[in-house]
Amino acid sequence: MQSESSQALPEDLIEPVESLLAWLDLERGLSPHTIDGYGRDLRQCANFIHQAGISAWKEVTPSMLADFSAKIAKGDYARSSQLRKLSALRVLAKHLVRENLRPDNFAELLESPKSKRKLPEVLTRSEVEVLLDAPSRHSSLGIRDRAILELFYSSGLRVSELCTLELQNVQLNEGYLRVIGKGSKERLAPIGSKAIHSLKDYLTRARPALVKKITHSTFFLSNRGRALSRKMIWVLIKKHALTAGIQKTVKPHLLRHSFATHLLEGGADLRAIQEMLGHADITTTQIYTALKSEQLADTHALHHPRDKH
Repeated sequence: MQSESSQALPEDLIEPVESLLAWLDLERGLSPHTIDGYGRDLRQCANFIHQAGISAWKEVTPSMLADFSAKIAKGDYARSSQLRKLSALRVLAKHLVRENLRPDNFAELLESPKSKRKLPEVLTRSEVEVLLDAPSRHSSLGIRDRAILELFYSSGLRVSELCTLELQNVQLNEGYLRVIGKGSKERLAPIGSKAIHSLKDYLTRARPALVKKITHSTFFLSNRGRALSRKMIWVLIKKHALTAGIQKTVKPHLLRHSFATHLLEGGADLRAIQEMLGHADITTTQIYTALKSEQLADTHALHHPRDKH
C-alpha cells in the first residue's frame, strides 16, 4: 500500500521505485526490513527532487543527487542511515539502467558522507600543572611517578614506548631519548629541563631502592624491580588525576595529546611535532590543527563582542 507522500508523487518517480523493491524481494531475496528501509529512503529522495520540479527519474541529474546528499548530511541522521540512503540510490540507478529507463548511472559519482573524526580531548595547562604536582616527593614510588608524568608531557611518548624505555637510551646530559616506536622505528625525542630534573631525581633517589636481582636495564621499575606494564601506568596516572581533582578521564594518551596541542599553540611547526610524536603520516598529526581551530572558534564565540549575549 502506498503512503500519502507516495500517492502525491508522479507515476514516473514512484513506479520505478516499486519495481525495484519487487525485484529486491523476488530476485535478490532481501529481508522485508531492508526493503522497507530502501523504500522509505527512495521516496524521501523522490519527494526532494519533485519539490525541485522534477517528475521522472530520467530527468534527475547527478548534481541533484549531490544536493540531496548534502541535505541529509546536514540533517539529524546517523552516518549509517546516510550511507543506507545513498546505497539505495546506487541500487536504484543500476536498476534504471538495467530496465532501459536511463542510459547512464546517475549515482556513479555520488560520494559517501565523510566520517567525522573525533577530536582528542586534552588537558588545560593548569590541569597539567596540578597533575604533575600530585605525586609525593618523599617516596620512591612518588618520585618515580612524578618522573613518568613529566616525561609523558615533555616528550609525548606512547605508553608502550615508556614501558620499554631502557637506561642506555636516556641521554639526560644531551637532553634526548632514543625511542623505539611503532614498527620498530627509531626516533630521537627531546626532553624538557623540568622533566630532566625529575628523571635525575628518580635515578638518584628512587630507582636504586626499586632495583632487585632480576632487574635489567629497564628505566622505570615497579616495586618488584620489573618493567611497568601498560595497565600499571594507566592505574597510576588515574590515581594521581583523582588526587589532583581532575574531572576528565586521564589516560596516558591524554598527556600525549596535551603535549602536541600545547606545542602547536606555542607556535611549533607541524612537521616538527610529527617527528616528535613518531607519526609516519603528517595527516595523523593534522588532527591537532583541527583541534586548535575548534578551540579558536570557541574562544571567538565566547569573547568576541559581536557574539556575546
